Amino acid sequence: MQLIGMLDSPYVRRVAVSLRLLGIAFEHRPVSVFRHFDTFAAINPLVKAPTLVADDGTVLMDSTLILDHLPALTGTPLPRALMPTDSAACRQALRVLGLALAACEKTVQTVYEHQLRPPEKLHAPWLDRVQGQLAAAYAALEAELARTPLAADAAHITQAGITTAVAWGFTQMMLPGVVPATAHPHLAAHAEAAERLAAFAEYPANG
Repeated sequence: MQLIGMLDSPYVRRVAVSLRLLGIAFEHRPVSVFRHFDTFAAINPLVKAPTLVADDGTVLMDSTLILDHLPALTGTPLPRALMPTDSAACRQALRVLGLALAACEKTVQTVYEHQLRPPEKLHAPWLDRVQGQLAAAYAALEAELARTPLAADAAHITQAGITTAVAWGFTQMMLPGVVPATAHPHLAAHAEAAERLAAFAEYPANG
């Protein structure tokens, strides 16, 4: 099994960390959608990260779809579930995941707007809207963690905890100072604890 994509993508990193936490063997190939476009296109013509090449050669994409179907990909039961089975806990995890993934999306949109669009083509109203959505996502996440803390140890961390920590680290790396840690102490503490885990350390965002 091969995971294709750079770890500075939160979507690639959440898959890598999850696979490592579950003890699923895979090869990480750090192929960039920008610098190695032709190489990536030879694997997946859509050039979408993450791309996962299953053991039978099937090429899959989209981090959520990959993570949701790990038992089918491995052909064996997982050592533990990364999503709660209790309905109320599952709904809470889905809410947190939705907020964390929205934060990732709005961070990516902000970065692309600044890095890929010529300065004279920047559209301030669009940027204001995106950054407002980014701030709202993290404000809601902070409120959720204040009310219901997420586990950050290897034995109990869930997909909500993994993705929240990955999202926070991604935004802090790509947009330093835009979402201040001082205004989000629960988020910052959770991410700091998660980043100390071996799975996070082995697949760092700047790796």
